[in-house]
Amino acid sequence: MIWDEIEIPKEIRQFMPDGAEETALGQKNGAKKQYRYGNLHIREYDDKYLVHMDKVDPRKDPLGHLVQDAPEFLVGITSAVIAGNKVSSGLYKLQKNVPFAKSTSIFAGLVVSAVAGYAVYAITKKLKDL
Repeated sequence: MIWDEIEIPKEIRQFMPDGAEETALGQKNGAKKQYRYGNLHIREYDDKYLVHMDKVDPRKDPLGHLVQDAPEFLVGITSAVIAGNKVSSGLYKLQKNVPFAKSTSIFAGLVVSAVAGYAVYAITKKLKDL
């Protein structure tokens, strides 16, 4: 949960600081658009804005932003790489003399990578939001 997120209803106030830039960086969470103004992250919905401060501006320090503000992405990516590599190499060692062993093991590794990465990301995000 983002404890310092503020909701600004559009009916009360149209809100957008001068100099805020539309960006693709960040989770949209269903927003129509999102903007950045320094460390300020603004999500625009049909009826409101949700605003919070990030610790690190991802436009200036993407890795620092992931570490400080979105570690669930790093944990998910790391898990995906490790799990996919383990399954792919293990399967290839078992089947290396079988036709299509290489492509089968790569495909299995990619599938496991996607499932493991997303599962660990989702679990980590839930734990972070507690």
